[in-house]
Amino acid sequence: MRNTPQPIKIAILAMGGEGGGVLADWIVDLGEHNGYIAQTTSVPGVAQRTGATIYYLELFPAEQAQRDGGQPVLAMMPLPGDVDVVLASELMEAGRAVQRGLVTPDRSTLIASTHRVYSIAEKMAMGDGRVDSAELLAHAARAAKRFVRFDMAQTAEAAGSVISAVLFGALAGTGVLPFGRAQFEATIERGGVGVKASLKAFARGFAQAAEPEADTPPADAPAAAPQARDPAVAALLQRLAQELPATARPLATEGVRRLIDYQDPAYAALYLDRLARLAQTPDEDGALLRAAARHLALWMSYEDTIRVADLKTRDSRFTRVQSEVRLQEGQQLAIQEFMHPRIEEICETLPAGLGRWLARPHALHRLVARFTRAGRVVTTSSLRGYALLWSLSRLRGMRRRTLRYQLEDARITDWLALVAETAARNPQLALEIVQCQRLVKGYGDTHARGLANYQRLVQAVRQAGTRLAPATLRELRDAALTDEHGKALQALLVRHALA
Repeated sequence: MRNTPQPIKIAILAMGGEGGGVLADWIVDLGEHNGYIAQTTSVPGVAQRTGATIYYLELFPAEQAQRDGGQPVLAMMPLPGDVDVVLASELMEAGRAVQRGLVTPDRSTLIASTHRVYSIAEKMAMGDGRVDSAELLAHAARAAKRFVRFDMAQTAEAAGSVISAVLFGALAGTGVLPFGRAQFEATIERGGVGVKASLKAFARGFAQAAEPEADTPPADAPAAAPQARDPAVAALLQRLAQELPATARPLATEGVRRLIDYQDPAYAALYLDRLARLAQTPDEDGALLRAAARHLALWMSYEDTIRVADLKTRDSRFTRVQSEVRLQEGQQLAIQEFMHPRIEEICETLPAGLGRWLARPHALHRLVARFTRAGRVVTTSSLRGYALLWSLSRLRGMRRRTLRYQLEDARITDWLALVAETAARNPQLALEIVQCQRLVKGYGDTHARGLANYQRLVQAVRQAGTRLAPATLRELRDAALTDEHGKALQALLVRHALA
């Protein structure tokens, strides 16, 4: 049987704004200017991946077509097991290509950026919904004949260009297409837009792909102990070293740093007081105290309106946004925030007595609730919008007198008491109770739903007592993290006779 010449088959998986269409056009232009017939099609994806699109290209030698006496029939969609080169603008896109069967170990070269843009499903998860990047990389490496990967977003940023130019350079560097580097670069020059920056990014992508894969770098040396200049902070670090075991100190140090940033050294001292008391409970391998150091710091730095206002008016945030949009000299930047504080958040930001009074149903409560029913847009890049949020962030000094603080402080105290009480008879169950804090996060409706699920778990622990196995509580917690509305949790509570 005569072997029929086959076209070169290339699939590009990219998200909106990353230049997937430009990359496809470059490859078509590269082929057509160098003796190939080229065809490209695109299939738009879904909004959950910010407009992820699959571009498919086939290149066939024009000379071969003439010898065959006609035009080749080129496909419009990639088929599993029948793609030579796959280019992915982000690691999850590489995973999607592998999942679709587009990457195969007998023929496919996979070129992918290792950076992550998290999907909506990953961001919405009550727990840590992120897909494991290491697992994605390992799976892709097994699926491909050759896997070229590095952080192309970082490379593009350093070159002042976009990721499509880096991908084009990496494609050239692999040598899988029958074209030389000069032919690739001539394609960019013919485009006539952003040529200098694109060529710079192309060169960096080419160099990265052409290099042999480096061995695994040696592990970093342990970080040196932090040195504090402020006497109050130095005293906290000294306390930490004296009162907590070595295994808990790294996490506790991060907790102290977080709570100083969130409130002040006195608040961080309260954190250490609580950890020191918990350190007296049975904990053979230190796992309980390490988990408590992490989750206590997270709970004590709960997200209230003061915290949100503080984060949105920090200089570092404006600098980051300017960098992300590549603000040029002479350009103006407008940042608009959609905010929807409920009547509950307003009450909880007030001093405790006043907040409780406003929370009760009366004329003023109904008036405030009516004005907060719909959200509003605050332009934090304007003087008025910035001043509004900056003034709210300055209320940090009175945070420990607010209604929200009193509510959270009581919940934290109850949680720690339950952990200490349980640790005396079942340390593993106590560890699972500590990790139930993962449900208490965010603000507004998200916080309310998570807190409700957490309280149902605590009720189940108190109801079951010593009958509750650690694995059962873990199963209940995982169900609550999977479904924030609590339906999966309710079903499990009924099944375990804990409803």
